Order: sequence, then structure tokens, then C-alpha cells
Amino acid sequence: MNKIPCNTFKKALRAGQTQLGMWLSCANAYTAEIAATAGYDWLLIDGEHGPNDVPTLLAQLQAVAPYASHPIVRPVNKDPALIKQVLDIGAQTLLVPMVDTAQEARDLVCAMRYAPRGMRGVGASVARAARWGRIQDYAETVEEQLCLLVQVESVRGLENLDEILAVEGVDGVFIGPADLSASMGYMGQSDHPVVRAAIEGAIRRIRAAGKAAGFLAPDPAVARHYLECGANFVAIGVDTMLFTKAMSDALVAVTGSGATERMPSSY
Repeated sequence: MNKIPCNTFKKALRAGQTQLGMWLSCANAYTAEIAATAGYDWLLIDGEHGPNDVPTLLAQLQAVAPYASHPIVRPVNKDPALIKQVLDIGAQTLLVPMVDTAQEARDLVCAMRYAPRGMRGVGASVARAARWGRIQDYAETVEEQLCLLVQVESVRGLENLDEILAVEGVDGVFIGPADLSASMGYMGQSDHPVVRAAIEGAIRRIRAAGKAAGFLAPDPAVARHYLECGANFVAIGVDTMLFTKAMSDALVAVTGSGATERMPSSY
């Protein structure tokens, strides 16, 4: 009988293993598969800022599936109908943006669970996640393999962080540095001392609550810093940024000039 795939990301976090990831914003299966061969623990398929819809998310899940890297899907918003679709196409771990309150977190948990514990619509016979009905006990056993990560990325979210962390069914909290710094009045300054102190404090609170703490840090020094602070699932690169930099560097290497002065230093 077919079985639900083990959520290796969730299992590793529960075992205390740090997980390093890569952000995928190119929105196509070919580059997603290239990333899947690079050895990252997880790959974030970005549906919030990357130009993805459900079919392109599906194509990338299929491209990554043969490899060891665990795919995480970030939907564009908290819509329960969209979450239902993303789960049905086979995503096991979701990273949901802009979670500001414990009630929003509870609503997300509800959207990921079948009745009577939640409100996810039942459609396993037509869902890739259930291998189109071939995983006969899918509805009864899937919850153990699902992982919910919520993004706290505003002053309001930080104020409500302890209540969010207390929500049963939230496996981890990801601190979004770009939106948080903007919310705090430091647009584009995620390295500002005030912002850094807030992030460091949030990571400590997340880990003290027994949850996983996540962060995005394309700068290696920043990544090492927050790993030392306790973050245990960290994205250390963004595909579009790496591609853009490599294209510019190749031109500069031959001509001595190019567009590197316009390259962003952070996400």
C-alpha cells in the first residue's frame, strides 16, 4: 500500500538538527530541480513574491520530489481555499506570511486539518498528496507529516509573539527581516542595531517555547550570527539574487565593468 512520504524537514527539526535552505523565486521547475541537486536541506518555493500560481507550484514540487531537499511552499496569503489547494498538490510544509495574531495562527492550523479538528475540504481521491486515493489512510494519518511555519514580520506580530507560540499546531516561527525592519521604521535596514536586537530577542523566545526559529540571510556572516543566536532553519541564499550576481560578475571578469554597483546586499 502507498504511504504518505515522511516529512524529513519536520523530523530533522524535532531531532534538533539545524536545517539550511535556499529561497526559490524564479518560479519554474527547471531551476527548482537544479537547486534540488545542490544538497540543501530545504527549498522554499515562493508564492508570495515569486510569480507563482498553483500549477507552477505543482510543477516545482514534482521537479524536486526525486531529491533529498524538502520543498516548503509559501502561499501568497492566508486564504484557506488556497491552503487547501497547496496541500492537495502535495506540499507538506507551509510557510505562511504576515501572521500578526494568535487567532490568525489558529485559523491556519484549522485550514490544514480535516474535520472535526479543522476545516480542510476532503478530496483525497483527486489529490496528488494522497496519490489520487491510493494512500487509503491519507486523511487519518496526514496530520503527523504536515508542518506549519508562520511568518512574524511586523511590530504587531512581535507584540503577540508569545501568544502565537502558544498555539498548538504551529511548528515554527520565521522572522521576516525585510518587512519587520520596514514595520519598525527602518526600511531596508535589517542590520540596524534596533532591528537586530528585536530579531535576536524573538529567536530566543521562539526556541524557549520549544518551536523552530527561522530566518533568511543571504549574507554568510549574518547567517552565521543568527544560527549562533539559535535560529535552526535558515535560508542562506535566494536564487534570483545568486543568478543576478553571477551574471554581473561574469561580465565584470572580462570587461572590468558591469552592473554590480546596483546589486542588492540583502533580501
